[in-house]
Amino acid sequence: MTSTNPGQDGTIERPTGTLVLDRRYAKGGLPAQVHVPDTTLFENLEMSARRYPGKTAVQFYGAAYTYGELLRDAGHMAGYLQQACGVKPGDRVMLFSQNCPQFIAAYFAILRAQAVMVPVNAMLLEEELRHIAADSGAVACFAAQELANQLLPLLGQTPLRHVIVHAYGDALGDDDAGLTVPDWVRVRCSRDSLPDGMVSWPDALAEGRLPAPYTGKQSDLSMLPYTSGTTGAPKACVHDHRTVMTSVAGSQLWRNTNCEAVFLAVAPMFHLLGLQNSLNGPIFVGGTIVLLPRWDARTAAELIERHRVTFWGALPPMLVDFFNQPGIESRDLSSLRVVGGGGAAMPENTSALMRERYGLQYVEGYGLTETAAFLFVNPVHKPKPTCLGVRTYGVEAHVIDPETLQPVPRGEVGEIVVHGGQIMHGYWNNPKANEETFITLDGKRFFRTGDLACEDEEGYFFMRDRLKRMINASGYKVWPAEVETLLYRHPAIQETCVIAARDAHRGETVKAVVVLKAGHEGITADSLVAWGREHMAAYKAPRIVEIVASIPRTATGKLAWRTLQEAESMQ
Repeated sequence: MTSTNPGQDGTIERPTGTLVLDRRYAKGGLPAQVHVPDTTLFENLEMSARRYPGKTAVQFYGAAYTYGELLRDAGHMAGYLQQACGVKPGDRVMLFSQNCPQFIAAYFAILRAQAVMVPVNAMLLEEELRHIAADSGAVACFAAQELANQLLPLLGQTPLRHVIVHAYGDALGDDDAGLTVPDWVRVRCSRDSLPDGMVSWPDALAEGRLPAPYTGKQSDLSMLPYTSGTTGAPKACVHDHRTVMTSVAGSQLWRNTNCEAVFLAVAPMFHLLGLQNSLNGPIFVGGTIVLLPRWDARTAAELIERHRVTFWGALPPMLVDFFNQPGIESRDLSSLRVVGGGGAAMPENTSALMRERYGLQYVEGYGLTETAAFLFVNPVHKPKPTCLGVRTYGVEAHVIDPETLQPVPRGEVGEIVVHGGQIMHGYWNNPKANEETFITLDGKRFFRTGDLACEDEEGYFFMRDRLKRMINASGYKVWPAEVETLLYRHPAIQETCVIAARDAHRGETVKAVVVLKAGHEGITADSLVAWGREHMAAYKAPRIVEIVASIPRTATGKLAWRTLQEAESMQ
């Protein structure tokens, strides 16, 4: 094997067309190949709407939206983007919201306008938003009403100039269907009080604008999802329609879904787990999305029972909460056929309960934002516990020595490197990160995952450690360097080192070890925790702060984070 650093353009050979699977896994009804459609993500909606115009595409509490209605609204909003906001093909448009019907319509409106969708975590605050808006160059944004004010300081100070504001309550209709709807979801749009630069979703939709003819191609950029990095600033992953479609087509074939499948959409759609499993996948096959804006175990059980949900993509902490809720044993969950996910360790007691009481195997998978989520998955007919799974369609993967870049013997631990049609083209505007992340092995472009694993004799991969410095809090990736950068804005902090601490519910949580500046000895750990929650997304903010006199250093003078992490792991 040889190693070089390819450019961002991804010109080194990439898998296309028909992608094959190792025949060892093509059992239990799993085909040995997948034909990736030569169409775009928007055309998935267009095709399903033509086939099933009156079929329910999205169920939101008591309101049902058909495929025909979804296509109509996406078209009108695409027309508004083009004509009122001046959005041109290739322009970036942010989407900043919890799960709701408007999120789905806005997503397809962006794609219909031949623009590039930039999903934004709904927990981010102003400075984090500023970086994404400036780095992506987004000119417009769809935003939920409770989040829109955070965008005000960005108007005129970044390329962002238009914000379309939606309220979850506007999508509810008049019938709650006997379900518990949170008060914050019921709030309707306050269209009369919006500041300059913002327009309400109902007003924009009412204009009934029609978009220009669609000429999108699969090679066009489709999205720039951001993933945090060790350098302290989030990086955008460059995906075109084909990389995302490769993941979508393969994952739906793997799980044997079809137009009669019903998907419980609880995982956030601003995250690739939710976007792929709960939006792109269902629309691709013409299924029905049963939507929850935020996790609610009781309502999730009611929805599964009422709408006969067949597929549920969920993080392990959700399932722990779900199966431990009072009265769950009386619920009819017999419609569930596949429950899958990843991103965190699944407790064995919950996994055993699912198997023994409901006959359900938790089908774990492994993917990253850089790989459009679908990379390794356990075969549904033969999953292995605490396992990342096997290579999916067209994926080549090796376990290599991270220093020499040479393969390690089977069974030994090394870094996972992958090549496949779903791999991003590179990081947006970040050539240095691309040089560090991509290598060439035997003439093919491989992505370095930074994850350490081993491969067993049957080709199943098992996570062992992380080469990258990363905290996995309930499936959310938290990069310590980014949190440290934000913490240094506190006037009392002289030095800080962020590490992972064990957490019974989140798996891991964020801990900050802090040295205070002279004259600030009165600052408490609790006050620093509170400050963190005010200045960064909740999942990133340190839950634990330890104030110390000094932080150990390496021989080169760097903060010895590994020493602190090892000491924490021993507790």
